[in-house]
Amino acid sequence: MKTEALYQKIARTIAEQIQSETLQQGDKLPSIRSAQKLYNVSINTVKLAYLELESHSLIEPRPKSGYFVSQTSQRKLALPSVTRIKATEKKETAQDLVDKVFGTIANEDVTQFALGIPGKNFLPLAKLNKAIIKAVKDRDDSATSYEPVQGSEHLRREIAKWALVLEGKITEEDLVITSGAINAIYNGLMAVTKPDDAVAIETPAYFGVLRAIQLLGLRAIEVPTHPVLGVDLDALKEILPQVAACCFVTNFNNPMGFQMPDENKKELVRLITHYNVPLIEDDIYGNLFFGAERPKPCKYYDEAGLVMWCGSVSKSMAPGYRVGWVAPG
Repeated sequence: MKTEALYQKIARTIAEQIQSETLQQGDKLPSIRSAQKLYNVSINTVKLAYLELESHSLIEPRPKSGYFVSQTSQRKLALPSVTRIKATEKKETAQDLVDKVFGTIANEDVTQFALGIPGKNFLPLAKLNKAIIKAVKDRDDSATSYEPVQGSEHLRREIAKWALVLEGKITEEDLVITSGAINAIYNGLMAVTKPDDAVAIETPAYFGVLRAIQLLGLRAIEVPTHPVLGVDLDALKEILPQVAACCFVTNFNNPMGFQMPDENKKELVRLITHYNVPLIEDDIYGNLFFGAERPKPCKYYDEAGLVMWCGSVSKSMAPGYRVGWVAPG
């Protein structure tokens, strides 16, 4: 069992005081030097603890005044309701809505909330452009030759190094480079299904996955989904014998936003292993985490090679690069 770091213990103690309203909105926290003496730790430990609390919007710094319990610390919003599945014989297409969403991408007057993409002001454009120029110059062929079908070996090796969350469970040989994450999902579906097969998805689900299922001639079976716990595993268990694959976003789900608890991920992997049903795991949002440790994907718990782990740089670097990957198992 992982030992809790000292700064995390301090942050947790203060967070519990805020949640119990012992510390209330607007209350001032001890200064960094006062907290250092209070907890008998280093200044850096206190700074890390306060940074942890700030990342969760529990406290806020005020210039020349110190740290205070933030206005959002006690904000409690109602959770979305779990969707009730309604059977219908009527066939409807969402293509018009999809076209409408993508039709706004080039419109600079629109603040884009329909797609999960980083704002241009977040991107270090000068550094990215410099890196691209350097990468082209460093290539003997100026990046004009074909790469291996599996993708650049160097890129796959770097992704394998970067995927520290899997703790060395994948190498460059386990990865296939794709044109973004949706292409990874599409290829995953093609690999394990045939036309008219059923695929289990969350409800609501990202419309790109619905579109991929439609294009491949597959049938989507929606699974009730909780806004905190994720897919209803009891409901999933009932339909697993009927489906050829599952396609889920387990970390910071789009559009629900939940992070599936680790115990639920373990149970999900146990279920798909028992029924021998592959899981296409879209972990594209996993790197957008706050806190000390990136959440584990289901792939981490996969011993049977049934989880197809998909990711890309679209959310953490630049969507236009269209660099994605899949560890297909």
